[in-house]
Amino acid sequence: SSVFSLPVLQPLRVLDSKRFWYIEGVLFKWLLAMVASWGWWAGYTVVEWGDDVKAVSEDEAVVLVNHQATGDVCTLMMCLQDKGTVARQMMWVMDHIFKYTNFGIVSLIHGDFFIRQGRAHRDQQLVLLKEHLEKYYRSRNRKWIVLFPEGGFLRKRRETSQAFAKKNNLPFLKHVTLPRLGATQVILKMLVAQQENGTLAGGDAVIKESKSKGLQWVIDTTIAYPKGEPIDIQTWILGYRQPTITHVHYRIFPIKDVPAEPEALTHWLYQRFIEKEDLLTHFYETGAFPPLQGQTKAVSREMTLSNLWLVGIQSLAFLSGGMWYCIFQYFYHCLF
Repeated sequence: SSVFSLPVLQPLRVLDSKRFWYIEGVLFKWLLAMVASWGWWAGYTVVEWGDDVKAVSEDEAVVLVNHQATGDVCTLMMCLQDKGTVARQMMWVMDHIFKYTNFGIVSLIHGDFFIRQGRAHRDQQLVLLKEHLEKYYRSRNRKWIVLFPEGGFLRKRRETSQAFAKKNNLPFLKHVTLPRLGATQVILKMLVAQQENGTLAGGDAVIKESKSKGLQWVIDTTIAYPKGEPIDIQTWILGYRQPTITHVHYRIFPIKDVPAEPEALTHWLYQRFIEKEDLLTHFYETGAFPPLQGQTKAVSREMTLSNLWLVGIQSLAFLSGGMWYCIFQYFYHCLF
């Protein structure tokens, strides 16, 4: 329904772009709710650990996530449903394979960035990402940007990453891979506001108008599946696996604690994934994440979604689909 509704709303985009992007954001959140509902009703639920990210949902943040399977995106779509307005004001940086999913066309309209993996495309993709952020991030009032720094699924990158780690005297990782720096560096360089002559810099031209404070947080997000068996998007949609609880751990870092210089940033990013390795090792051994520093006991929060809300979204989608079908039938009979 979003695919058909947004072209109809294009005149509003010209007349009142702020209102257009508000409506588009609402439709986008509904799409994420649709994806979440497929997993929710199949019994794929989420327990959250660590810092409470709701506290920073209205601030600009980059979300760094480990990547195991296509189901990671679906899991995050579920997690975002109770995080205020951020679900409609975010940008995803996803593998280009997601462009061909059932929500790919809507993500393209929304302004998400689909990145091609591989050494042959790397430099060009970073230039395109920079241009994309300049054009869309603040002009559309985005808040969070989600990135998978490993640059691919764990099963595909693990062996290469371990060989690189051995060659460069870096830790041997089993549950994550060493992240790549490029996209993270571009995002930080473009979105972190710096004071220059009393005005904000570091983003596109709209930053001055929107009075953005710039990127304020890095949300280090770790996804853990029981027994290390990730869910793929086909399983999420069809629900042929037994009900599963996915565990998501958050750790929030102020942007001032994140170094800008490439070598220091590389070290900082590696440390985050070494910590993820420790978190996941603890989880696979005990079934729980360890407590945060300064805490004696780890606190978990079971995510709950309103069935009434999800039924409402499904009903709207069904009615909208029926409406557009009738409209197409009407014009088809008028023309032919």
